[in-house]
Amino acid sequence: MFTTLRHQVLGCCFFAVLGHMPAIAEEPKLNWLPATAYAIPKETTNQGSGYFSIVAGKNGRLYIGTAKYGVGSYLVEFDPATKQMKVVVDTHKEIGTTATGFAAQSKIHTRNNVGASGKIYFATKQGYPEKDKNEKWEDYPGGYPMVYDPMTGKTKVYPIPVPHHGIISITPDESRGIAYISTCADKQPEDSHFMILNLEKGTYRDLMDCHHIFAFISIDHLGRAYHPILGGEIARYDPNTDKLERLKQTIDGQPPTKESNLALPTAHPINWDISPDGKTLYCLPMSTNQLFAYDLTATGDTLPGRSLGTLVPGAKTTDCRAMCVGPTGEVCAAVTEGGRFEKEVPGMNLLHNVRYRPGTPAPVDLGPVSIKNPDYTEFVDKDGKPLPMHYGIVKLPDGTTTTKYVNLGCAQTSDGRIYSLALVPYTLLQVEPPK
Repeated sequence: MFTTLRHQVLGCCFFAVLGHMPAIAEEPKLNWLPATAYAIPKETTNQGSGYFSIVAGKNGRLYIGTAKYGVGSYLVEFDPATKQMKVVVDTHKEIGTTATGFAAQSKIHTRNNVGASGKIYFATKQGYPEKDKNEKWEDYPGGYPMVYDPMTGKTKVYPIPVPHHGIISITPDESRGIAYISTCADKQPEDSHFMILNLEKGTYRDLMDCHHIFAFISIDHLGRAYHPILGGEIARYDPNTDKLERLKQTIDGQPPTKESNLALPTAHPINWDISPDGKTLYCLPMSTNQLFAYDLTATGDTLPGRSLGTLVPGAKTTDCRAMCVGPTGEVCAAVTEGGRFEKEVPGMNLLHNVRYRPGTPAPVDLGPVSIKNPDYTEFVDKDGKPLPMHYGIVKLPDGTTTTKYVNLGCAQTSDGRIYSLALVPYTLLQVEPPK
């Protein structure tokens, strides 16, 4: 997600893989939330990673994007009924490219979205230029919006909207024959163009450059589209009036504080998702131990928000890059807590699942997540040596297996199950939370 995170996550091998690790001092007994782990096909990633590219389709299956740096990217379908995964889209094959290195479509980074038709909307993004190979930002041609139809198995590829920009967000409004796009230059200051894609013609209209990294686009009950702007304003486009507005925001009646990370002059990722009725926008800044909600029925040039409460009580630090609103309106988040086991395992982030039900007083920490099937994939080769990029799953002294790094995607299915994406190896975690 960030170059620094990539170096931290994919370069830190100091902590051994499952079954090859030092003893960790005992912690107070935790109320673990058991998860079933499923290995995402290893041929779809070369660094055990992916991003917030996960969504539940109307057919009950999950659609997950992968990252294979310098090679390409893939859309993987997981069927909870059969517990099987399969690749449904090879992005390079669909585009018709053999590009490698920084010119490759190395990631599907978009939060995948589902249209009213059941089609899956996603897009491609750049990886990272390798300085020792003299790769330049301009070597990347640009990202492609794509639409996969589970009914036919066919994928439609749209043209690059902005040369040399990847795509970080795509949100369809099939009733109007459009999809909203957010691009990403991956430079500082960031360029992120808020755009409209005509789904029939394959043409684009550029609304504005919002300069906000890792933007999510949401559509409300009136068909208006929202995009964050660097500094705390929010862009709102109304297709009914063809009007673009810049809205201010408040939290509990006051301007957002610096500590909220909602209105910083510098970049900070902010998770967004919208309620099923389109009237509430939920918001969770990456480094803020707090969930917020905005009232999209309000009038005027200020979007009123409110604080809903703490995600993980008592946490020293939190990191969330994985939040979603499920089909019943529950807000789910995969949140990692810093500071646990820090002395024994520097850099460990303890994964929690958090859930908020509208009308309740506050979010509820459902507990830290354990893995109940630790042998879900191979971690060593035939000679017993640790496999590369397989050091993100750890076993604690009490025998509990859990994840070490941040999670980068979250989805909820209609049965209430919460899914998230763990790293190294790239893993789908399935939790059946308490009712």
